[in-house]
Amino acid sequence: MDFAAFSDPLFWSALLSIMVVNILLSGDNAVVIALASRNLPAHQQKKAIFWGSFAAIVMRVVLTIVAVKLLSLPYLKIIGSILLLYIGVQLLADSGGEEDMKASSSIWGAIRTILIADLVMSLDNVLAVAAAAQEGPQATQTFLLIIGLALSIPLIIFGSALLLKVMDRFPIIITAGAGLLGLLAGGMFVDDPALSANIQEAFGDAETAFEIIGVGIVIGLGTYFKKKNAKKHASE
Repeated sequence: MDFAAFSDPLFWSALLSIMVVNILLSGDNAVVIALASRNLPAHQQKKAIFWGSFAAIVMRVVLTIVAVKLLSLPYLKIIGSILLLYIGVQLLADSGGEEDMKASSSIWGAIRTILIADLVMSLDNVLAVAAAAQEGPQATQTFLLIIGLALSIPLIIFGSALLLKVMDRFPIIITAGAGLLGLLAGGMFVDDPALSANIQEAFGDAETAFEIIGVGIVIGLGTYFKKKNAKKHASE
């Protein structure tokens, strides 16, 4: 790796984006970790949380590296950008069902539950983190993924309760995070190998415009569905 990349502002902005999206999208995963181990004795809960989280981290790093490689193929960034828009809208609309997660009575059962749940729930994290990594210098993308995830995971494990309380108290953090996903989606869409040349020929440097459109779509639709969900719950 070229250590000159550390002086590149793109490196640091991409690293910050990786940490932000991983922390925001891992709130549900942190809840799952707590729920899966809640029936264990106190001395086993810490072990289940540590080893379950460690195994999930390794799995997520591998999946994200694979995702970065796949996103270099034509049309996959288009699909990825649409999925990111959906994830951003869902984040803002605040839907989830982790409260139905069953706890396990054995440490290995809890670790297995954490791994399976994290695998099912990690599509948003993997895709968003891969998109954020691609905003940085190409030569450092794998390093960005590893260090970005490594720095944000301790915050998730040890500060998940605090993070969730802060997000509840300051909802603007969730809105900003959803907007970041929209920005990444817009940049990913315009950067797809199948479209980038045509878009540049037709519009020139249109990346900023597409990023703004992505932010607008996520915040607009997310706010709409959030209000709709609030009205639905109020009438029940």
